[in-house]
Amino acid sequence: MPVQRLNHAVLFVRDVERSVAFYREALGFTVVMGTPRAAFLQASGSTNDHDLGLFEMGAQAGPSGAGRATVGLYHLAWEVDTLEELERIALKLGELDALVGTSDHSTTKALYAKDPDGLEFEVSWLVPADLLTEEALEGRTTIRPLDIAREKERYGAGTRGGVGVSIPA
Repeated sequence: MPVQRLNHAVLFVRDVERSVAFYREALGFTVVMGTPRAAFLQASGSTNDHDLGLFEMGAQAGPSGAGRATVGLYHLAWEVDTLEELERIALKLGELDALVGTSDHSTTKALYAKDPDGLEFEVSWLVPADLLTEEALEGRTTIRPLDIAREKERYGAGTRGGVGVSIPA
């Protein structure tokens, strides 16, 4: 049987308590298990045992060189089910001075942010499969500025996104 989905991610961080506080406040994660130098967090809508593991390296740990000086992971991406939730998280990330960009990828509406250690992550909403048009599919080749208000008018603030839906190539 093929791989079904990503179950969890693990990050090395400088200060596990600081990172836990950030992911709790920014994304609403809860701690399901922890030790003095590690924590395992779960997203509120998740059925996974945990979605994010955090392991403390200490204050002396240098920044990640991935994408600049070394190969490595660029970012993790979490989905939300509504544009209303995407907007709420955008505001929260802005309050935390963590939001570094937004993009409209046509079939995906995305926020980009950095955690306290500068590790980038994405929060996105996927256009539901039954609302995809040829124009939307063709639009995936360009990246435009995200206008959440416009997208809420187009798709509805509470429309459930295409979580777990395959988008045809």
